[in-house]
Amino acid sequence: MTDHALRLLRQNAHLAELAAFPFDFDLDRADHVEPVRLGSGGPLRPVAGDDTGGTYFVCADGSVLYADSEGSAGIIGSSVDEALEIVIGLPGWRDHLDLSPSDGPEKILARVAETEEEFREDYGIDEARPELRAALGLSERSPVELIGMLHTALLRTEPDFLLLNAEEGCAYDLLDRHPRPPLWEPVLAQGRADLAALRAGDRTVWDAADEDPVRRRLVLRAAQFDRADGDLELLRYLLRHEAASSMTDELRLAAVLVGLRGHTEDLPLLHEVRETDFDTACGLSEMPGPGADGTVLREWARGLDESLFGTDPSDEPLFTWTELAADQGLTEVARTALIRRLDEIERDQGLLRRPGAPRALDPSPLRTLAREFEQLGDLPQALRAQRLYAALQDTAWDRISARLTQARLERETGQLAQAGATLAALRSILSAPGDDSLRHWQGVNLGRFVAEEHYALARDLADADLPEEASAGLVAADEIRGALSGAAATAVRELAEDVSERVRDAGDLR
Repeated sequence: MTDHALRLLRQNAHLAELAAFPFDFDLDRADHVEPVRLGSGGPLRPVAGDDTGGTYFVCADGSVLYADSEGSAGIIGSSVDEALEIVIGLPGWRDHLDLSPSDGPEKILARVAETEEEFREDYGIDEARPELRAALGLSERSPVELIGMLHTALLRTEPDFLLLNAEEGCAYDLLDRHPRPPLWEPVLAQGRADLAALRAGDRTVWDAADEDPVRRRLVLRAAQFDRADGDLELLRYLLRHEAASSMTDELRLAAVLVGLRGHTEDLPLLHEVRETDFDTACGLSEMPGPGADGTVLREWARGLDESLFGTDPSDEPLFTWTELAADQGLTEVARTALIRRLDEIERDQGLLRRPGAPRALDPSPLRTLAREFEQLGDLPQALRAQRLYAALQDTAWDRISARLTQARLERETGQLAQAGATLAALRSILSAPGDDSLRHWQGVNLGRFVAEEHYALARDLADADLPEEASAGLVAADEIRGALSGAAATAVRELAEDVSERVRDAGDLR
């Protein structure tokens, strides 16, 4: 993984000219058409560009990411040297993004020869290529090998090198259209391996499933999609230990997988699990009684299985896999899938249509996206989802609640002016709600939360050395607090006093 060739290009004007023409790797074009960043937040250094507006970036590990001017991007080499081998060896590489080693040498060689013949009509590649390769110390590889290298590099683009528009937050499309494994495969890999080990009697994995709730959940998900007749004992074991996590989707799944066997001797265990705590009692309340027969038990389990689980991992909701990915530390796997989903919704809000009511939208997936992003620590994407969610609310109560979260995210990402504008819009809704959903807001937690966010913004404005804005924010906060009643007003008294003192101190320092 070196950039030896890049250093030579920067040191030798003649070599740099050859790289720029005819191979379209121009050091003087390292200025992309728009600000971009990696979803992972890693460094991204532009080093060259081409005459179509595309840009070559070097990432933290040395990989080269190419982004075109039309909104597509992909890794094309594990280093600048490797990327230059491809660019020089396949001067028409952008026309070969669909090729892979599975196409076979004959097809690859024919396609590359056809493209190079077109180049020869206008460019002297046969003279420039050996000179540039020799001067840069690059290997002379066959087109078949270069296509293999390019294909391998492209498949590394996601999840670690997802490119985003830095201002809007939306992702670039993949540069290629090669198939990728479905999301569930990398997420479920540990669970499938553990399930196999459990079946083989590996006691270390049995103990791990007991102590590690994430591994236990993954094993249960693996068992959901790979059901074996001999799994009953391990399913009983997993069910008993999953109860320690209280009411989870996987606890219900374990109960279903045990219940599907229809063995009445499992009813005492199922009822013991149900009575673990209040949440499990509620979550498993429909379980057949202790005196039920095997048929009733099986029918109960089958009904839940058909409505909530099933045997096809591709039928599972996206958030099942992103949550399990995040729990395993597969942060970029989760982030990439969530960003792609948010992009889809942003482009087509019809994806939010309620089943059976095509004119009605269900914005709740956006709220879930915002929450998932926030749990990943990606506040800019959380804010992006929350803004769209807030724009789709109908009642005054829901608009206030959504904008309250939006203002908090804006404040926490340092967008204090935007947070102030959002809170101003929120106050306008309070003064003219348009429906009766807010008739008791002054005496409930919503009023308290609205006041607290106003005070939080005033404090942050003071801390940002914006005393005039902080004073105005404090006035708005005090007005909100003055409208509160009962416990809601009492709950914010101490915060109000602390922020008032902080804003006064900020003004005095001026």
